[in-house]
Amino acid sequence: MTTAVKVAGEPDQYDIQLESHYWAWGAYRIHYVQKGETGPHLLLVHGFGASTDHWRKNIAELSQHYQVWAIDLLGFGRSEKPTLTYTGELWRDQLRDFCQEVIQAPVVIAGNSLGGYGALCFAVDCPEWVQGLILLNCAGPFSDEQQPEKFNLQRAILKLPFVVEIASFFLFMQMRQRAKIRQVLLKVYKDPTAVTDRLVEEIYRPAFDPGALGVFGAVFKSPPGRALDLLLGQLQTPLLLLWGEADPWMSVKKAEKLQTYYPNAQLELVDAGHCPHDERPEDVNRIIDAWIRGLTESAT
Repeated sequence: MTTAVKVAGEPDQYDIQLESHYWAWGAYRIHYVQKGETGPHLLLVHGFGASTDHWRKNIAELSQHYQVWAIDLLGFGRSEKPTLTYTGELWRDQLRDFCQEVIQAPVVIAGNSLGGYGALCFAVDCPEWVQGLILLNCAGPFSDEQQPEKFNLQRAILKLPFVVEIASFFLFMQMRQRAKIRQVLLKVYKDPTAVTDRLVEEIYRPAFDPGALGVFGAVFKSPPGRALDLLLGQLQTPLLLLWGEADPWMSVKKAEKLQTYYPNAQLELVDAGHCPHDERPEDVNRIIDAWIRGLTESAT
C-alpha cells in the first residue's frame, strides 16, 4: 500500500515527491519511504520523537546517487505504536527483517541519536546486512557510565514504577505542545532558523497517534542496553562518526571516546547541534557521499 506523504509547513528547496509505503512486520504496520534507482542501498534511521520526515533534506540530494530508504522505527512516526519493551535489540530485529524482506540487499546504514544506537546494534549483530555504518550524534551509554558507584538514591527513586509513569505522563503532555517542542529544538539546534514551523509539526503530529503515550513511557523506563564500548568491540563494519559539534546532549567528547574504542572510524565534525543532517544537510550529504564512494572504491 502506498499513499502520498503529506507534511505540514512551508515549502522549501528540499521538497520532493515521496510515497509512503507500509510493510507488515509480523502484527505491526511499519512506514517507510524510498527514492533513487541506482547506486548502493542507503538506509536512514531517525532519532527519538522523529520520523522519516526528518531525512527529507538528505533524501532529496542523496537519492540522485543512491537507492535511499528511510524507515519509521516501531513506536515512532507513521509506524504502529504498540505497548512493548523498546530496546536496541527490538529495533535491530526490525532493521534486519526490513533489509531481508523489503530491500533484499545489504545496506549502508545511517542513524541519528536513538536511531544510531539501534543501527549500531544491527551492524554488530547482523554484519552480513551492513556494508557501512554512519553514526550521527549517537545515543547510548558507555560501560563506565553504568558502574555501581554511580548508583544513587535519585536514580533508585526514578526506577519506581509509579514515579516513572507519572513523570513520563507529564513529560509527554508537555511534548504535545508545539511551543514546548520548539523550545527543546532551540536548545539542541545551533542555528535557530533551522527550527521551522514545518519541523515542529513533523514532531508534533505523531504524538497524537494511538499508543504514543505508552511508547514514550516505555522508552523512558527501558533498560540502558549494551554499552557502546562493548558494541564497538564487536563491530566488524567500516564506521563514520558524523557529529554536530555544538550538541549539548552528545558532545564531541563522546564522538572522540567512540573513536578510541574503534580507531579505524573516520570522525567528521559539522557546525551544528544534535541533528546535523537536518541543520546542515549540504555538509552532511557531501560527507556521506564521499565516504560511501570511498567504501565502494576500496571494495573494487
